[in-house]
Amino acid sequence: MDNESLWQKAWSRGILYGLVALGSVIGGEARYLVGVLLQALGPGFPWATLFVNVTGSFVIGFYAALTGPDGRVFASSRQRQFVMTGICGGYTTFSAFSLETFQLLRAGHALTALLNVGISIIGWLLAVWLGHTLATRINRLKGT
Repeated sequence: MDNESLWQKAWSRGILYGLVALGSVIGGEARYLVGVLLQALGPGFPWATLFVNVTGSFVIGFYAALTGPDGRVFASSRQRQFVMTGICGGYTTFSAFSLETFQLLRAGHALTALLNVGISIIGWLLAVWLGHTLATRINRLKGT
């Protein structure tokens, strides 16, 4: 391999890393705004984390199916990494989910912690299935 192709490969990889970082910033800011908006529901249950993880699961399922090999929309691997790794990764909050559940357990709220785990897992799986199903149906529509 010559120096030019090595440089091109490094440049391309740097662009990808930058896109994932930019997507992470966008996702992180969206996550913060959802938290601000949903804090009005009051303390006691981590509603914002639940909402973010369910909607993030929907978005990643929808986008993965819509832009996948059988998808209706073409997206380059960079675009897919920007959305799925960057935005969705910055937006969803599994580390916050883990900490909040642990804090509920430490505070003696075992039932609330268990409810949080159960609703979250079921919600995430339903959301990713719904997103995938919806995008698959869109993929089957005839072009206009």
